[in-house]
Amino acid sequence: MTVPALEVMGLSKTFGGVRAAADVSFRVLDGTLTAIIGPNGAGKTTVFNLITNLFAPTAGDIRFYGTRLNGLSPGRIAALGLVRTFQMARVFPGMTTLENLLAGAHRHMRSHPLQQMLWLSGARREERELRDKALALLEIVGLSKFRDSAATDLPMGAQKLLEVMRALMAGPRLLLLDEPAAGLNDSETAELAALLEDIRDHGVTIVVVEHNMSLVMGIADQVIVLDAGAVVASGTPAQIQSDQRVIEAYVGRHEACFDA
Repeated sequence: MTVPALEVMGLSKTFGGVRAAADVSFRVLDGTLTAIIGPNGAGKTTVFNLITNLFAPTAGDIRFYGTRLNGLSPGRIAALGLVRTFQMARVFPGMTTLENLLAGAHRHMRSHPLQQMLWLSGARREERELRDKALALLEIVGLSKFRDSAATDLPMGAQKLLEVMRALMAGPRLLLLDEPAAGLNDSETAELAALLEDIRDHGVTIVVVEHNMSLVMGIADQVIVLDAGAVVASGTPAQIQSDQRVIEAYVGRHEACFDA
């Protein structure tokens, strides 16, 4: 049996007496794109925070390609190849767009710090290779003209795209994206959809939290629905759109429709 890329089993979290996640279980297969949806406050970002151990779970087990993540530091989890973005774009102040992108590749630097300080030939070659990769990624998302601009000066939508590209520079096996379409207009959202499909088709497994239903239903292989911290449904986009439990979770609280 193939080991899932990500397996979440009985994941729960309480803050004081508030239940943020309740017995959440799901599997993500290698090479697929999974979307996690649900009304505001459903616990979607909390699940990401638990998977990456920003919060320690109250109960449950998390496995990444069979490796148990419980108790590992966020840095160690990222080093294993599980990389995430955040709901609010987090660019590094005081750095250009290109420098922000290069920062994502720090865990792949092979040169010794002394070699980098002395600017030896190996360090120069490695820097050129990473720079070329970063420039190519900026070109893909139309940000190359901003390469020398301060990243904090970019519009929010551009900062979100930059964060996705920075995560790719880290060479992830699995990419967790928290609302990557937030702040994007319709044409930018369409470009993002094509980009995510291309990333998946090149072998990177993706889990995305997203409110844009047309984006989710157009690209996801699997959709997981959370409500009040619990999984209420999971399946293909077609199955989710006709699931009465999903409709009940959204009615009266969420104006977006699935075919919007």
